[in-house]
Amino acid sequence: MQAENRPARSRTWPKVLGIAAIAIIAAVGYFSLSSKKTAPDVTFAEINGNQVTMQSLRGKVVMVNFWATSCTTCIKEMPEMVQTYNKYKDQGLDFVAVAMSYDPPNYVLNYAQTRNLPFRVALDTKGEVAKSFEDVKLTPTTYVIDKDGIIIKRYVGEPDFAALHQLLEKALAA
Repeated sequence: MQAENRPARSRTWPKVLGIAAIAIIAAVGYFSLSSKKTAPDVTFAEINGNQVTMQSLRGKVVMVNFWATSCTTCIKEMPEMVQTYNKYKDQGLDFVAVAMSYDPPNYVLNYAQTRNLPFRVALDTKGEVAKSFEDVKLTPTTYVIDKDGIIIKRYVGEPDFAALHQLLEKALAA
């Protein structure tokens, strides 16, 4: 009975405070998820002996694909990765396929040579590159990095290639 006699205003404050708390939590979550993350400044050790830094690729849109010769999804998606690279390389796309540390280098070299992979193929023998990219453990994992070195998308598993192509076209046009 006493609650019925209280003014409606005093029962409204807990609701207002609850709504305000939810709004603050949502805003913090949104801004933390939407914050731009710069690609790590790593050095890729290519199978041909060359070394290339992430910094040296600035000014280009870059795809970094973590893969393994033992990963069936990686092998399945690789022909489409090749087609994607060939479609956009003349517009400024660069591509680094990073073999995971557990992948025997001779398997990687054999795969890259027999398939004539047209892009950079790197070995991550100590796992340092994968660790630098948010500690990648699952393959395939692909990062799309804009011309300023900002990660704009991460795909775990095979990407939707139509959506990936739209993303690349937008990034390349910027």
